Amino acid sequence: MNNYSQNTLENLNTGALARNRVLRNTYWLLALSMIPTVLGAWLGVQLHLSLFAGSPMIGFVVFMAVAFGFFYAIEKTKNSGLGVAVLLGFTFFMGLMLSRLIEYTLGFSNGAQLIMTAFGGTALIFGAMATVATVSKRDFSSMSKWLFAGVLVIIVASLANIFLQLPALQLTISVVAIAIFSAYILYDVQQVINGGETNYISATLAIYLDVYNVFVNLLSILGILGGNRD
Repeated sequence: MNNYSQNTLENLNTGALARNRVLRNTYWLLALSMIPTVLGAWLGVQLHLSLFAGSPMIGFVVFMAVAFGFFYAIEKTKNSGLGVAVLLGFTFFMGLMLSRLIEYTLGFSNGAQLIMTAFGGTALIFGAMATVATVSKRDFSSMSKWLFAGVLVIIVASLANIFLQLPALQLTISVVAIAIFSAYILYDVQQVINGGETNYISATLAIYLDVYNVFVNLLSILGILGGNRD
C-alpha cells in the first residue's frame, strides 16, 4: 500500500512537472512569436500591402487557404524543431495581414497612441485570463462548443459586413470577438495546465490566435471610437 501511494505521488509530481514545462515553453514561444509578427506588420506597412484591397472576398479566401496551409504544416511538424520555424513563419504572415489595420490606424493623428493602448489592453486581458486559468479550480472545458459556435457567428457576420460596410455592425462584431477570444485564452491556458494539451507548439498556436484576435478587435474599436483625423 505504501509503495502504491508512493508511486502514485511520484506519477502526480512527474505529470505536474511535465505540464509546467509545457506551459513555460508555451509562454516563451508565445513571446518569441511577437517578433516576426511585428516585423511582418512593419514590412506590410512599408510596402502598403493589402490582400483585401482589390476583392475582399477573394482576399478572404486566399487568406484562409494560406492560414490553413500553415495550420496543416504546424500540425505535421509540431513534434520537431521544424515546427517552431513553421509557427514563426505563420506569425510573420499574420503580421503582414495586420499591416493594413496598422497603417489605417497610423493615419489618425493619435494612431500610435491607439496602437499602444490596444497592446496594453491586450496584455491586461491576457494576464487576467491566464491568472484565472491558473488559480481557478473550475473546469472551463465545457465552454469549447459555445466558443466555437461564437467564432462561426463572428466569421459569418464579418463576411456579411464586407458588403454591408456598417460601422455599428463592425463595432458589435469586435466587442463580441473580444469577449469570445478572451474566454478562449482562459480555455486554452487551462488546457495546458490540466494536461489537455501536451504539445507546446500547438498550445502556442492556439493562444497566439486568441491574443492576436483580441488585439485586432480592440484596435478596431479604438479606431472607430477614438480615432482623430485632425
